[in-house]
Amino acid sequence: MPSHTAASDPPLSTSFTELVGIAHPIVQDAMGPHATDHLAAAVSNAGGLGTVSTPGRSPEPTEAARIFRERIDNTVSLTSEPFAANVPTFRAMSGELSPVSVAYLHAVIEARGSDSALERGLRVVTTSGGFPSELREAIRDAGLIHIQKVGSTRQAKKAEDAGVEAIIAAGYEMGGHTPGAPVNTFVLVPNVTESVDIPVLLSGGARDGRSLAAALCLGADGVAMGTRFIAAEEHRDWDPRYAQAVLRAREGDDIVLDGGRVLRNRAVERLYARKPVALAGRVFGRFDRVQRLMTRVGEGALLRAQRDGEVDRGIVAAGQVASAIREIVRVADFVPSMAEEAARILDELWPRRIPTPH
Repeated sequence: MPSHTAASDPPLSTSFTELVGIAHPIVQDAMGPHATDHLAAAVSNAGGLGTVSTPGRSPEPTEAARIFRERIDNTVSLTSEPFAANVPTFRAMSGELSPVSVAYLHAVIEARGSDSALERGLRVVTTSGGFPSELREAIRDAGLIHIQKVGSTRQAKKAEDAGVEAIIAAGYEMGGHTPGAPVNTFVLVPNVTESVDIPVLLSGGARDGRSLAAALCLGADGVAMGTRFIAAEEHRDWDPRYAQAVLRAREGDDIVLDGGRVLRNRAVERLYARKPVALAGRVFGRFDRVQRLMTRVGEGALLRAQRDGEVDRGIVAAGQVASAIREIVRVADFVPSMAEEAARILDELWPRRIPTPH
């Protein structure tokens, strides 16, 4: 089983790498609904933290948990390094937590309890889409490190108060499900890092060592990336045409449609014509109609693009950073070189800093 070689002398050590036990402060963010098993294992083997993604909110809870467990088992067969599992917080219109979200967490806990290799490797749960107060106690009691994705400072403080160990601060330019408030990364991350005392990861717009260095300068302890890892050799779970769609993207080719940032194509134009769209983070039109349509159409359209390569008739979720991605990278080389580039930039900039007045 391949393993990273940089852990003994990592170029960047932060409170996040120490918390999780990884070499580089680089996380493969949750993606899906199609599998990310090979990608997650590759990122963890390279010294970062890979994340196993769920099959979404559509499957029946028992079936959802079965698929998710298969993905977890597959990932641990490919890496002996720490990795994470994502448990999205789905809620009904009444506000009640979806049984699917509960099933996903139970699958994680049962997996860790059934296998010593899983207990060692599956150390982290990331939650997203709202704070899962109903699940917090179970996550803590299972001995899992809990990372919560947030889109505002208020959400970050709430998560810290509840005992979460780390935060992913998701700027509005991120791909997939965007935060409700349209606060961009350069504003959100320093607001969050100034307000909490736990490690913070920047998500939204990161793509290379410069991005990582900038995140650290903003007070973050690392970065979480999804779009950059779409275009990776080891991301063999998805059809390669999805990565090619990302490589073709240019500035302005993305759009926020019902709270999700996607690339423009024929499918998006059809959806745009059929129902209200989200502008500046606000949905115009009947919310229940939008939700019903996206539940029925959205995940199936994402799967058609991710699994089947139908990147014109399916939905291609991607962040604005897609416009800057021009090549397929090899994760085994990319993750450590990204950390090394960030460390080199910070070392070069340090002597140029203006001395603080006394």
